[in-house]
Amino acid sequence: MTKSELIAHLATQHPHLRQPDVELVVGTIFEEISKALARGDRVELRGFGAFTTRKRDARQGRNPRTGESVAVASKGMPHFRPGKELRIRVNGGQDPGEGA
Repeated sequence: MTKSELIAHLATQHPHLRQPDVELVVGTIFEEISKALARGDRVELRGFGAFTTRKRDARQGRNPRTGESVAVASKGMPHFRPGKELRIRVNGGQDPGEGA
């Protein structure tokens, strides 16, 4: 599902809200999550999951076109860890951590 599909779906599910208002809300939520991650904060949505950043160390990479070694700088990468309720829904009502 794309962002525009999400906005259209929410607007359909909530006809009392105008589509531009739904678009503003969805955009604001994504923007605030992005800002929090850029600050190094953790964003947790209970029942859904948690967004964090993880540091990737500097390393030697390789240019696939030339085969030449290239220095790749360290960087922060966004990471998502799904919550238990989301894992259960995705796995058809059974918690994959139960081992059954």
